Amino acid sequence: MSYLHQFIYGIYPYIALAIFLFGSLARFEREQYTWKSDSSQMLHEGNLRLGNILFHIGVLGLFFGHLVGLLTPVIVWDTLGVTHSFKQMIAMVMGGVFGTLCMFGLLILLHRRLTNPRIAAVTKTGDKVLLLWIFVTLGLGLSTIFESANHTDGHMMVLLMTWAQHIVTFRGDAAEFIVAAPLLFKLHLFMGLSLFVIFPFTRLVHVWSGFASVGYISRAWQLVRPR
Repeated sequence: MSYLHQFIYGIYPYIALAIFLFGSLARFEREQYTWKSDSSQMLHEGNLRLGNILFHIGVLGLFFGHLVGLLTPVIVWDTLGVTHSFKQMIAMVMGGVFGTLCMFGLLILLHRRLTNPRIAAVTKTGDKVLLLWIFVTLGLGLSTIFESANHTDGHMMVLLMTWAQHIVTFRGDAAEFIVAAPLLFKLHLFMGLSLFVIFPFTRLVHVWSGFASVGYISRAWQLVRPR
């Protein structure tokens, strides 16, 4: 195992998560007026609704799919009688469905943002970098489906799960489990981890507000009294 591999997959995840958490907190404290999604709907609606719906459904499906798939201990699946090969097949199918929805939505949003003169004029360099970064990360993720089809026994999936679970439980041997992983998987992991690094400096911070909005369910009624 090289030092570079140990750094990227054993140390870099903690750097990325630290920047993600503390960077988001610092931006909320210091630059609340920039805490927004920077919607361009007022400039040109076009296919914005379709692109947004496809993109967000795909992203949410991929996020929770990765969360459950990677962080659920292997012993839980074994206890439930779910074989590794079956779980991998489900991951490939669901990842393909949500990934394709997300890709179509992203392409619509990219085309709209880069080809409409009014929107292109107000598009920041950071927005372009973010969209292209997501595009590459998503493309690599979809490509791993074809790589996974070459070994459907679920062994590589278990190694990736073990890596993720060792990272979140602060065990120093995490990088060892994916030394032999195909380069495609490693590139996808690196790009995905780096999304956490750029997250606090982009419009992605509005994701926090989306999750925080769940709190409105238990919010007390607003009382409005006439004078």
